[in-house]
Amino acid sequence: MITDDAYVSTREAAELLGISLRTAQLWVESGVLLAWKTSGGHRRILRQSVEKILLEKARLSEASEQSSLADSPHLRIVLVEDDPDLLKLLELSLGAFEHPEQWPTLVRSAKDGFEGLILIGQFRPHIAIVDLNMSGMDGFRMIASMIGSEIAPELILVSTALSSEDITERGGLPSGIEILFKPYSLASLEAKIREHLPLKY
Repeated sequence: MITDDAYVSTREAAELLGISLRTAQLWVESGVLLAWKTSGGHRRILRQSVEKILLEKARLSEASEQSSLADSPHLRIVLVEDDPDLLKLLELSLGAFEHPEQWPTLVRSAKDGFEGLILIGQFRPHIAIVDLNMSGMDGFRMIASMIGSEIAPELILVSTALSSEDITERGGLPSGIEILFKPYSLASLEAKIREHLPLKY
């Protein structure tokens, strides 16, 4: 038997997760938070899905040093990619990226959309580079969960082996999303980033 305390309201979920009510609603709509609607039209969110996110946030906090972010300006980038070889290459390349103001670049990575979403909520990057085809939560759902929320990065770059036609068939992407079609050169990735500098710091 499922008891009432197995569920929380959207507002309670937002407070527990430290996100806005709008972001909680987006996460429900995209399936990040599991919920159902009462006959009165109110959402009830499964407490276990909230706890899963809290556990992931705690794990990522332990794995990543955050203390230096407030000390000096940084260009923050999150990579979400399930190909470990490509991920390592991008980490190394972007870790050495030279910002015009000589600010250091901090790069964090995730292997799927769910982990990437939690990492972005914590790390608040200026730029997210997201693969579209990933197991679990793919890039389409991940992006839909961010757009219009307070955690959305200033620049979202999509890295994909899908064609333009494939992307359209799967519902397309929001306007303003830049696409890099695999295989692409590291120089073209850096050029895309430079097109959008300076970002707001």
